[in-house]
Amino acid sequence: MNDSQDLERTARRRAGAKLGWLVHAMVYVCVNLLLAGIAFAAGRGWAIYPALGWGLGLLVHGFVVFIVTGGGGVYAQLVDHERSRLQLQRDPW
Repeated sequence: MNDSQDLERTARRRAGAKLGWLVHAMVYVCVNLLLAGIAFAAGRGWAIYPALGWGLGLLVHGFVVFIVTGGGGVYAQLVDHERSRLQLQRDPW
């Protein structure tokens, strides 16, 4: 497999992960608005608990997508650093 195919595959995978997070966020908003409406109509405040729990999951998902695997993120910087280090070890000059 050549470099352009690798880049294309990586770009598609990252775009898919970001799209997946956006879908996750939209479903989070819609479901929690519905739950908040139900709780408000019943005169209760329980809807905050699923919103907080699911919000934590959404936060972790976003961290992984945008920080760990996102272009230019921490993971990409670490990989570049290690690649450079390995290249120096391999190249005697």
